[in-house]
Amino acid sequence: MLNLDQFMNIRFLQKQGHSVREIARLTGHSRNTVRKLLRAKRAPVPAPRVRASKLDPYKPYLTERWQAHGLSAVRLLPEIVARGFAGSPQIVRRFLQTLKATRHTDQALTVRFETPPGEQAQCDWAEVGRYPQPDGTSIRVYAFVMVLGYSRYLYVEFTRSMTLATLIRCHQNAFAFFGGWPRRILYDNMRQVVVGPEHINARFLDFTRHHGFEVKRCRPYRPRTKGKVERSVSYLRDSFLNGRTFAGLDDLNAQGRHWLGSVANVRMHGTTKARPCERLLEETLTPCAGLNPYQVAHSTARTVGVEALVRYEKSDYSVPARWVGTRVTVDAGDNVIVIRAKDLIVAEHRVATAAGQRIETPAHVRERWERSVPTLVPPPPKGCHITFDEAVQVRPLAVYAEVSA
Repeated sequence: MLNLDQFMNIRFLQKQGHSVREIARLTGHSRNTVRKLLRAKRAPVPAPRVRASKLDPYKPYLTERWQAHGLSAVRLLPEIVARGFAGSPQIVRRFLQTLKATRHTDQALTVRFETPPGEQAQCDWAEVGRYPQPDGTSIRVYAFVMVLGYSRYLYVEFTRSMTLATLIRCHQNAFAFFGGWPRRILYDNMRQVVVGPEHINARFLDFTRHHGFEVKRCRPYRPRTKGKVERSVSYLRDSFLNGRTFAGLDDLNAQGRHWLGSVANVRMHGTTKARPCERLLEETLTPCAGLNPYQVAHSTARTVGVEALVRYEKSDYSVPARWVGTRVTVDAGDNVIVIRAKDLIVAEHRVATAAGQRIETPAHVRERWERSVPTLVPPPPKGCHITFDEAVQVRPLAVYAEVSA
């Protein structure tokens, strides 16, 4: 391989007017080599020299062990020494650094995946913050976010909890907002949906079967897999939440719905270069019409505690005191908790707005108090009690006078 100086010398001789034959004679190269270099657009670059390393025979073993367990060079060095390695520890450390760099690049690599109309939606929760109430307590506010993959049409709803019943209700509201639902919805490992490595929450699975859509889970620790909804959450914070003031949850949802209709879903989207409201017309969603609404209810058995309270979802609900120790059934709906003893309804309550609340009916409290206060019965008098059946005979004093005369 000719170096740069030789290449430039041949070009210089050509500029001086020398023929190929003369250049070949002056430089000692063949005429074919001279012609090839004169036709080249740039100087030839020599291929890097690949030097053999003492570590080469052990690289497959090191790669397998490191990928499986993430072992350090200190751990791996004795293993390959036992296999015959005679090099320095620095070689092993440098090789492991290349493996780590490669993994970091692979994890950071993002491939944009576009879905056809009606194929997919992505869903997630976002915590808005914790805010004080007039009674001095504070509540958390969450945002339910769902975005259609093809059109980027967005739905947002703000809630006080992330329970499964709330999640299902938000899905129903989103489907009504979209006019239908896609064939698949992508989730992360939210606890309301995923209950194990390969298992979906049975109640949520029943909801998905009612509507006929498939649950897809994104890869663990890879939030970019559901990048559309992640970017939608960031867009929600920056474009809507940041710097605004809201008078309660109802006002927050009202302003959010206005923002969806006037800003989020009518803007020119940076990726699709189209308005989400226009691409929504191309979505082939399963329509909501003709399907009976899914009834959100959950029944579970509980035992009434000694305080005449039933624990459900980290909150306590009161029942009449006479049911202490009884096994009851708790029917949980969207807004109401119904407590039954067999077929008898013993209590109804509103659903707690936050964990740790104590929801009680005044009549239950009064009954519990009355039954807990003991009745004051005076103790019996001390000593014995004697009853005489015959009356004592009383004689006149004259009788005793006659006897003594």
